[in-house]
Amino acid sequence: VHVTCAIGSPFPQQPWFPRSAENIRTQISPSYGILFVSVLNPSRALSALLYCFLSLYLSSRCVFMSLTIHLFLFSCVLFPQNAEISVFEVNIRFVGGLLSAYYLSGKEVFRRKAVELGEKLLPAFKTPTGIPWALLNLKSGIGRNWPWASGGSSILAEYGTLHLEFMHLSELSGRPVFAEKVMNIRKVLNRLDKPQGLYPNYLNPNSGQWGQHHVSVGGLGDSFYEYLLKAWLMSDKTDEEGKKLYYDALQAIEKNLIRKSSGGLTYIAEWKGGLLEHKMGHLTCFAGGMIALGADGGPDDKTGHQMELAAEIARTCHESYARTSMKLGPEAFRFDGGVEAIATRQNEKYFILRPEVIETYMYMWRFTHDPKYRQWGWEAVQALEKYCRVEGGYSGVRDVYANTPNHDDVQQSFYLAETLKYLYLLFSDDDHLPFEHWVFNTEAHPLPVIKKQNVEIANHLK
Repeated sequence: VHVTCAIGSPFPQQPWFPRSAENIRTQISPSYGILFVSVLNPSRALSALLYCFLSLYLSSRCVFMSLTIHLFLFSCVLFPQNAEISVFEVNIRFVGGLLSAYYLSGKEVFRRKAVELGEKLLPAFKTPTGIPWALLNLKSGIGRNWPWASGGSSILAEYGTLHLEFMHLSELSGRPVFAEKVMNIRKVLNRLDKPQGLYPNYLNPNSGQWGQHHVSVGGLGDSFYEYLLKAWLMSDKTDEEGKKLYYDALQAIEKNLIRKSSGGLTYIAEWKGGLLEHKMGHLTCFAGGMIALGADGGPDDKTGHQMELAAEIARTCHESYARTSMKLGPEAFRFDGGVEAIATRQNEKYFILRPEVIETYMYMWRFTHDPKYRQWGWEAVQALEKYCRVEGGYSGVRDVYANTPNHDDVQQSFYLAETLKYLYLLFSDDDHLPFEHWVFNTEAHPLPVIKKQNVEIANHLK
């Protein structure tokens, strides 16, 4: 099946393929191992096509497959008898995507499959604390954590990025169990002391104690903070606990992690046992958009300050792009040894089509209408076309400081789900998926605000 999507200006009509770019005709290369192959049986080709379709379906004004084809695809979603999956990845990509597909189309098959998949994830919460395992065998119901995680810990950005989807699962199924699971995570966190008000990235699901004291607003921590804010917004601003948790966390981040370089660039460092590492990851660049999104509800009339902070972070992330040969940002950049917003290590110089900088441009445009954000977005479009476009789609590059691209031959799924969607929204009118009605999950799948009259589940749990 040849899937074609016209996303609209400035993007030309072209074929979209999931995951692998140049070698798509001979192989599909899922970066999460069995995720795409096993979660959506019966075949590798079907699973890849399904995910491709879902990303396309949720990209605005797509020319997508006929109703007959996509109903067939989702009727073929079968869950594996013996496969280990990432609870976090399945939730944000598949549960979130199915929920969005339901809300955007009204087709019952998407609601049914979202709930069915959510039920498959519930055994992950069978731990002494209720903090879920990172990995789950769908046949046995046995979970475990990543072997590299500190002391067998669960990861903050994984167990903390289930709230939006699980609240909607309870809303659509009428079953409080999904909401109960994620509300219990808050109860566990509320009982713990936070070093300097910060949330370490590692938490042991057996003991309920923090692991290694490593704090990051980028990888391992990022979407936890995003979901605190968005839980409040998605609840039609009735989730006062989520609101307080977010603004308290932001205050601790600003006090302990946010710094300004000698050249005047504001960045978010990482915290390791009380010591700062003056490094900012591409993943951390989402924070500019997050802070802008939450600025209007900030305590003590801090709206103006938080918008300034968001703009400063957006500028820093733009500089990380502008200071490369390809005008695409590295995976991480540093502020030490006289270096500012530049990657100094070879293993940090790659670009894998990530969306976070574009995401922040989109939010900043929506809230300020400053034309520089569209200009910066257009610069990124031109760089993507020049250096990442290949015969079968788009590919990451291994060194953004090189003069010619060395492609990694991978088109990440988030390029369709997030990067292109945020670019489209950056150049769209504000009433296209307006923020007062929609909240994006961390994979950019839009979920509707649950209106105040529909919050009986949350009130019951309190």
